[in-house]
Amino acid sequence: GNRFDYGQFRQQVIEPIRGVNLGGGFVLEPWITPSLFEQWASIPSTPVVDEWSYCEALGSSECRRRLQQHWATWIQETDIYTLAAMHINTLRIPIGYWALVADSSTPYVQGQIPYLERILNWAQKYSMRVILDLHGTPGSQNGFDNSGRRGNITWSKRHSDIPKTLDALDGLARIANKFPLTVVGIQAVNEPANWGVPKSTIAHFYQLAHRRVRSVAPRVNLVFHDAFLPDNEWESIVPRNLTDSILDTHIYHVFSEDQLQLTDEGHISQACNNGNTIKRSNNRVRTICGEFSLATTDCARWLNGFQRGARWDGSYLTTKPITPGGSCYGAEDMRMWDSQKRAFMQKFAMAQIQSYEKGSGWIFWNFKTENADAWDFIKLSRAGIIPNPPIGSTFGICQA
Repeated sequence: GNRFDYGQFRQQVIEPIRGVNLGGGFVLEPWITPSLFEQWASIPSTPVVDEWSYCEALGSSECRRRLQQHWATWIQETDIYTLAAMHINTLRIPIGYWALVADSSTPYVQGQIPYLERILNWAQKYSMRVILDLHGTPGSQNGFDNSGRRGNITWSKRHSDIPKTLDALDGLARIANKFPLTVVGIQAVNEPANWGVPKSTIAHFYQLAHRRVRSVAPRVNLVFHDAFLPDNEWESIVPRNLTDSILDTHIYHVFSEDQLQLTDEGHISQACNNGNTIKRSNNRVRTICGEFSLATTDCARWLNGFQRGARWDGSYLTTKPITPGGSCYGAEDMRMWDSQKRAFMQKFAMAQIQSYEKGSGWIFWNFKTENADAWDFIKLSRAGIIPNPPIGSTFGICQA
């Protein structure tokens, strides 16, 4: 049954959320679609590292031509149909502010919205729910390539940044109103970095975002990311009026040396422990894990940024491999995984899904990739590594 009394919410979130992210489409990430960046791969210290510099290098008409081709092909109806058959009930769709608010001070191009609406029509056709996720902001909220621009974090530093961001959310809310049974959530901003933007600024922005989205689309749930802070830090910040919203935490096992050093069992027990944290947080405000994967290495090519290597094999931020002789060879190629590796990956998937369903659900990153198999939901589900149906309460990896 439903764990929550929504009162006025007719736009029902299906509980628990069992979702995937449609990443790499409207915001480029070199590691998801390396083919788009291949022409710069061997140019030493190329300026092209993200969508901003991609469009800057190509010029707007060529950038628009290539991106339109990409938007038309990267997410197909067959993908949505396939995900529905894999018992996925929710899609999280990342998009940059520049798709919604023309900004002539940037090299970004527009034209995304017809392709977004095409996906929303497919989602509706297969009874899927959608969270529209504002993944990139003016000035970048985290300095990651997935914000549109890699480098400095300057979001909120200029007077126009927050108003432009709210205008973009207004645009998403209007789209939500066109698909009232499909769009159940709008994410105010993806992964704002607490080390680059003050916590108080982020919290204040969430209040403004809540007000703005609700004024346009009153029945949409606001989703807010935890800004990489522990859940208990939000208890004092998140104003009472946000407890009708959804708190999103992203859990990866590959972006620090501590995590990379975990044994297989260490990864499983960390996944199980995370479930207890999420369960506690979920008592106060619906809490989801809005991004996770099955990766236990950072070996996916360019995962750490275009032309950067991996901590795992000592080619990025580390001078020697995490484990002696640690190599990235075959790490992201499912055909190279032996039966022991496959069995671990399946157990790791089940532990994470079981854990996150102690909260209000989960959204895997990503629906597919060109060649990073531990991040490719469709491939993992087809191989039986992610069970179909992925129903956490049936797995029994973590203690109840």
